[in-house]
Amino acid sequence: MGAETTAGLVGRDAEIDALDQRLRDVPHRGAAVLVRGEAGIGKSALLHHVCQAAAGHGLRVLSTAGVESEATLPFAGLHQLVRPLLGRLPALPVPQRRALKAAFGMTDDAAPELFLIGLAALTLISDSAADQPLVLVVDDAHWLDRPSADVLGFVARRLESEAVVLVAAQRDGFPPVLAGPALHEHHLQRLDPRSAEGVLARRAPQLDPAGRRCLLAAAAGNPLALVELPLEGAGDDGAPLTLTARLEHAFAARLPGLAGATRDLLLVAALDDEGDLGEVLAAASALRGDEVTAEALTPAVEVGLLSADGSRLTFRHPLVRHAIRQRATLAERQRAHLALAGTVRGGDRQVWHRAVASDVPDDEVAAELEDTAARAQRRGGVAAAQAALERAARLTADPAERMRRYLRAAELAFEWGRPDVVDRLLQETAALDVPARERAGMTVIREGFEEGIHDVRAGTRMLTEVAAAAAADGRADQALRFLQAASLRCWWADPGAEARARLVEVVEQALDPDDLLVLEVLCYVAPFDRGAVPLERLRALSDGPLDPAQARAAGFAASVVGDLPLAVEFLTSALAGLRADGRLGLLGRVLAVQAWSALNAGRFDLAATAADEAARLAADSAQPLMGAVALVVQSVVGALHDGEDVEPRLAEAARLGLQVDSNAVLALVQFARGVAALDEGRHQAAWDQLRRLADPADPAHHPVVHSFAVADLVEAAVHSGHRAEVEPIVADLEAIAARTPSPVLHVGLRYGRALLAPEHEAEGLFAAALAADLGAWPFARARLQLAHGAWLRRCRRAAESRAPLRAARDTFDALGAAAWGDRARQELRASGEQSRPRTPEAREQLSPQELLIAQLAAEGLTNREIGARLYLSHRTVGTHLHRIFPKLGITSRVALRAAIGP
Repeated sequence: MGAETTAGLVGRDAEIDALDQRLRDVPHRGAAVLVRGEAGIGKSALLHHVCQAAAGHGLRVLSTAGVESEATLPFAGLHQLVRPLLGRLPALPVPQRRALKAAFGMTDDAAPELFLIGLAALTLISDSAADQPLVLVVDDAHWLDRPSADVLGFVARRLESEAVVLVAAQRDGFPPVLAGPALHEHHLQRLDPRSAEGVLARRAPQLDPAGRRCLLAAAAGNPLALVELPLEGAGDDGAPLTLTARLEHAFAARLPGLAGATRDLLLVAALDDEGDLGEVLAAASALRGDEVTAEALTPAVEVGLLSADGSRLTFRHPLVRHAIRQRATLAERQRAHLALAGTVRGGDRQVWHRAVASDVPDDEVAAELEDTAARAQRRGGVAAAQAALERAARLTADPAERMRRYLRAAELAFEWGRPDVVDRLLQETAALDVPARERAGMTVIREGFEEGIHDVRAGTRMLTEVAAAAAADGRADQALRFLQAASLRCWWADPGAEARARLVEVVEQALDPDDLLVLEVLCYVAPFDRGAVPLERLRALSDGPLDPAQARAAGFAASVVGDLPLAVEFLTSALAGLRADGRLGLLGRVLAVQAWSALNAGRFDLAATAADEAARLAADSAQPLMGAVALVVQSVVGALHDGEDVEPRLAEAARLGLQVDSNAVLALVQFARGVAALDEGRHQAAWDQLRRLADPADPAHHPVVHSFAVADLVEAAVHSGHRAEVEPIVADLEAIAARTPSPVLHVGLRYGRALLAPEHEAEGLFAAALAADLGAWPFARARLQLAHGAWLRRCRRAAESRAPLRAARDTFDALGAAAWGDRARQELRASGEQSRPRTPEAREQLSPQELLIAQLAAEGLTNREIGARLYLSHRTVGTHLHRIFPKLGITSRVALRAAIGP
């Protein structure tokens, strides 16, 4: 930080003011801030200012910094940040305490899902901030180990109601470590010419005008360059180097003038990942064969390469560490790593130093690295485990063992979502003599990315054939995994009839049809042709106990074959287990499908709360498809409840769909646009949007989504003069309905038949539609009642029309479908009956998250229990309840149940 601090933070007034305001606000409102910019631009200096200003405000500062070599140590960055708070561990809820201790290697327990660790860290930070507001400072965030970065991202998205400000600095050119709508970002630009001249004048007043011009041109407004280059005469050198390279050259140029002990100490410190003075001195002594004392630090401090604060060593800038490594020869680095391997604490760190020091196969070190990978994975460090296995493979002499380790590393890279690493590792493996079974494993790794659907036809065929081979070889479990990956591709994008038929053939020949997971696969692949038997079986299972995995599979299957109330029931029962285990990726997927099912079943409050939570979890777990589904549901509910502008959300959902080449997402977006237009009474616009679902040549065509929209399509057509065009579409859907008992399709077709019928047939069709069991479909029933009442009134049967119109009005009011309720009132007025104005219910003032928290509190859950269930801190829950009570006109939890209704 020192070099940049010397620059006086010139030209950073706006950023300083914004950060100071965050610090002043922290007792009342938390925040997460990301400072980005190129190397030397002043990020660390700004963090240094934050630390000083926080101390002036009486705030407690906790800090950590990413170190490039620490990327292989899971949770190293997080441990450094919260280490001062670990005395509070006993006060955490038991599952959270166990999770955090496992992550930090304080027990031999396997680390649970990452997000349970995230919740534990959030609770620890939140509880501490209640005693004294906290400022969390994270420097060089781009070099954090992946689990630490993921946990800090999870925490950053949940700080609004906490007395916590998180400020992280990240260099440009790296993927964002922190992201989300709650994140405030400052991108530091280079200094303007006047500010740059001021910094240079203070730093090097002796320069003549020519030298000043040359240095200003070389530094190009970079503060670190303005501070460091003049000391080295870098302005006199016309070498065509990048600014970063010139800065590294400037730092490295100070090394030759230092004593050998100091240079060795600097090299060891540059290769160490802890910055512990005792470790560094011991390793330097081992490297030289005689004792190196702290006095050897003094020359390095004097020339501005590092600083020592008690027992900690800190490089003046990360470029210093890199410059020292680059200046050393390979042999020098290897000797330093071996010295560190003999002195550092922690077996895994020792193994890594030995591994880096090896440039020829070493089976002993490779085996130890594989053990290190197993420990890292047990602690939740998938990325660290992958790196260890990859290095182990490179150090393995036996080709078969090397291949096995490369494949296992590729599987781990697949697990943590790095297709670039997967491709590189598979290329390494392909160069070896790979047996057929392992080639099958390579195929599923390469083709199994659910969130990366591009060559869907080839991918589906390949997965299907690999599954068939696995089944023939007696590996049914592996075959099922391949077929699950293929079936999801059939849902999110269409691989073609031939590929679907082959997939069904393999499923039915190779797998147990009574297995619920197999049933789910069949439903995704052939929801119409194979939907009848699964639906019958799912209904039979609805009364029996299912474990979370079975309930999830049953819910997904029911949603695809059109029994949406049943899907909601199954998925609701799966949620508790997923929450308890911290499986936020699966939880987000279940909530997204539950939201979609609840929306189409007419349970709008549930759709809203599930979609809200699904959207947040999709951001946490990087699931763009689930995020798109959540956006669609949020848009439709917003249109029905408030008439809000849905296009911004739908445009984002469409962008996500195009990003992964998913026609299912594009179909959902068209569905939502049509429903929103219909809600506003814009029937022509609704027809234009919904007709695309029926066109097989349209990118938004999706047969299942199309079957969900039949009622909306017919209503839009009838009221916009497209009756003749919609009739053949309905006829095609009638043919599908003859093959499948899909409830949502049959409910929609009964409605469509009544609307399209000639007058002499309409009454019988309305009666048949109303006679169906619509108890689980309140919105569909109310629409049918509205249409029936309007038809009766047009037939001059005003008195008969009022009963169905009243029923429709009351249901629409209860569901919060304001525009539809107004439509029913208009029909009642036309029939000669006045209606009272709708009185919005108190619960409608709540956001979806507030409504969910209110519902859980009304059930008797404590703030801590609600926070654990929703992956929020209990203080955030308390803040929400503090806002909820005035909105509902109540003062206690006791009154919640009556205020929000059933």
